[in-house]
Parts: sequence; structure tokens; C-alpha cells
Amino acid sequence: MSAAEDLDPKQRIALAYAPKSARSAWLALLQFENKLADVARPGRDPMMVQLRLAWWRDRLGEPAERWPVSEPILALLKAWQGKHQGIVALVDGWEASVVGDDGGRALAEGRVEAYSALAELVGVTALETIRAAVRHIDDPHTVTPLPSPIPRAMRPLAVMRALAIREAKGGKPSPFGDLARIMRAGMLGR
Repeated sequence: MSAAEDLDPKQRIALAYAPKSARSAWLALLQFENKLADVARPGRDPMMVQLRLAWWRDRLGEPAERWPVSEPILALLKAWQGKHQGIVALVDGWEASVVGDDGGRALAEGRVEAYSALAELVGVTALETIRAAVRHIDDPHTVTPLPSPIPRAMRPLAVMRALAIREAKGGKPSPFGDLARIMRAGMLGR
């Protein structure tokens, strides 16, 4: 079973729009966020969640060569070529969602930072567009036009944004309409 098969269907669809050169970095980030969501899932003891998140924060503070080989997510994160410190804000955001009462603001900002770090990793400089798209995913009810189309290396983000906006609108799912929306976002970056 490949690491991409562990993703939820929406993430797999989005990942399909990543160019080959960026796919491993995308896969690593998606799997990492899924791992953090599992660590911090509701019902777990907050102290244990904090300990597990601290372990991840500590690993991200180390060079990749020192990571334990037994953790598959860390093996995937080696695709980040030493720039994995850019996703520490995501760990902090998940911790704040468990022990804080900020309404998810820290997690939303952690996602913005993580996807901005991914954009820089894959050579994208349109960070304002990337940040706006991530904010639309976290709060699809406040969607505004993007400053520019999402660059090719970040097209999975366009697909994730389109799906979040579609879900926020509610209504009856339309397979053909949804497919057209996904293809438009994946091909045009809007």
C-alpha cells in the first residue's frame, strides 16, 4: 500500500494535480497533517496529546539525518530537503486547538505557515495567493477572489479550496458539477 492510499479521497484527488517534481513534498505535508489530526483527535487526554506533539516538534528541530527510521511520516518529510522547520507552526496550531480556547485561529495560521513553507520549497513566490487560498479552506464562508491564479506546483491547494467552498455552500452534491469544479481548479488554479 502506498502512502498516497492512506489519504482521504479528497486529498488523493488534490494530490493528483501536483506536478511530479512537487508530489513527494505535497504527500509528506498531507500525511503529516493527518498524523497531527490523529494525535490531537477529540477525546484524547490533553497531556498525552501535548507530549506527542512535543515529540514531533523536537523531531522537526533536528536535522533529518537524526530522525528515527521507524517513523514513516519522517521518511516522507525527508522530501522537504531540510526545510521541515517551516511546518512547526502546524504542530503549535494543533496544540493550541487541544489546550487553548482561541477558536482554531492558531491552527488556521499554522496551516497558512505550513503551506507557505511548501510553496517556497517548490519554488512558488506568489505567497499572498497561497495564504489567501489556505484561509479560504479554513473559512470558506469568507471567500474573496484570489490575487492571482495558484501556480502549477501548488494546484492541489486550488482543488482543496474548490472542494471546501463547494462543501460550505451545501446543497445536493452534483457529480458532474463537482468534477468540473475540481478540474477547473486543478488546471487553472482558480
